[in-house]
Amino acid sequence: MMSMDQKAAIRNYQFAERTKSELLIASKLVVSVVSYPEKEKSGGKRMLIDLLDAVRAEVNIAYHTTQDPEFQKSINHLSDAISLVESDQYGIASEKLAMSVSAATTAAQTSWQVLSDHGLI
Repeated sequence: MMSMDQKAAIRNYQFAERTKSELLIASKLVVSVVSYPEKEKSGGKRMLIDLLDAVRAEVNIAYHTTQDPEFQKSINHLSDAISLVESDQYGIASEKLAMSVSAATTAAQTSWQVLSDHGLI
């Protein structure tokens, strides 16, 4: 990201931290659904996809508000994860979610640096 003022950095940092939190929760649920009994797996999978889709909508808001390309990367990895969950490829979906978290972390780090440089963190 090019230069960022303090106000933008605060907004970006808030979105990034929220995104990371939501993605970490989703990641735990992806791992969890694998261990569900077979008769519960279908419902768990549907609920997981709904959750991942809701998280993607939130990250999309972050991207459109901040225009930080790291949020778009996060969305792309999240979309891949959703497709993988739909096809029962939970292990690879977990890897894509980790990549999504990494992109959000990069967005947070960029913002953190601006805030730190101004003595706000």
